[in-house]
Amino acid sequence: MTDQPTIAATAAAPTFDLERRAREIAVLDALREVVDPEIGMNVVELALIKQVILGETESEVKMILTTPFCPYAGSMIAQVKEQAESVLDHPVKVTLLAERWDPRDAGLMW
Repeated sequence: MTDQPTIAATAAAPTFDLERRAREIAVLDALREVVDPEIGMNVVELALIKQVILGETESEVKMILTTPFCPYAGSMIAQVKEQAESVLDHPVKVTLLAERWDPRDAGLMW
C-alpha cells in the first residue's frame, strides 16, 4: 500500500478561487462606504455583514443591524444593495438576519 492520494481523492479536493475571493473583497471594500449614522462606523467595521454569497446572475449579502428597531434600517439596506451592485453589475439581494449584534464582534468595548 502507498500513502499517495488516489485520483478520485485529488479531484474531490476543493480549490481556492482567487477571482471569486477578489470579488468578495471588492464587495466588502465597497460596503465600507455604508456608515451607521448613530455609531459613525461602517457596516464592515461594525461586523454587521455576516456573509457575501456570489452568484453568476444574482448575489446575496446577509447582514444584521445594531438594534432590532434601527431607525436607519431601510436606508442602510438600500445603501448596502447599491454599493454591492456597483461592484457586481447584477442584482443583489440583501437579507436581514435575526441574529443580535454584539459590540465585541467589532472589537468595541463600552
